[in-house]
Amino acid sequence: MTQPDGYLAAPPDGRGNPVLVLHPWWGLNATIRAFCDRLAAEGFVVFAPDLYHGQVVATIPEAEAAVNALSSNYQQAQVEVAEAATFLNERAGDRGLAVIGFSMGVYYGLALASAMPDHVSKVVIFYGTGDADFSAARAAYLGHFAGDDDFEPRAYVDGMEEAMRNAGRSVTFHHYPGIGHWFFESDRADAYNEAAAALAWQRTLAFLKES
Repeated sequence: MTQPDGYLAAPPDGRGNPVLVLHPWWGLNATIRAFCDRLAAEGFVVFAPDLYHGQVVATIPEAEAAVNALSSNYQQAQVEVAEAATFLNERAGDRGLAVIGFSMGVYYGLALASAMPDHVSKVVIFYGTGDADFSAARAAYLGHFAGDDDFEPRAYVDGMEEAMRNAGRSVTFHHYPGIGHWFFESDRADAYNEAAAALAWQRTLAFLKES
């Protein structure tokens, strides 16, 4: 399968378990590409589809416009995410796909886990939520949420966690007190928290490397 629009990162030998990374509403920017490179350095084959097809934004008004345009054709975006997952599985040998979503990307990651239950084994959530048929999924879920998040109310996060548990999924959600949305993204100077980001990274690696 031809590589879809996006960013591929792999270890020197080109082999490793597959990780699909779904970008936030800023687009497939340098921060997300660097995150893919970090994962590749840990031995994973990583692909991040570019749902904006070259567009990268920096301000909230620009991001709101971009995500609204994407959402107006969300079914096409879901198709592109599924195609990216298929490409990555073929590239890495279908070893059990892990999906990592950032904010907006979480919505598409949750939908993918329910649509492709035989392929998606793990889902990592960074400060995002979404509705999905969790009973159709077979994945284990790890979540990182900001304690002071204007975009994702705690009640909604708790409701999503409850829905996952009621569907019989394995769920571990971490809440990081006193910080806001985008705390993991180093280019968001108003939100980035180095200590919380380091802890979330360690927890994510441990989760991805669990057998």
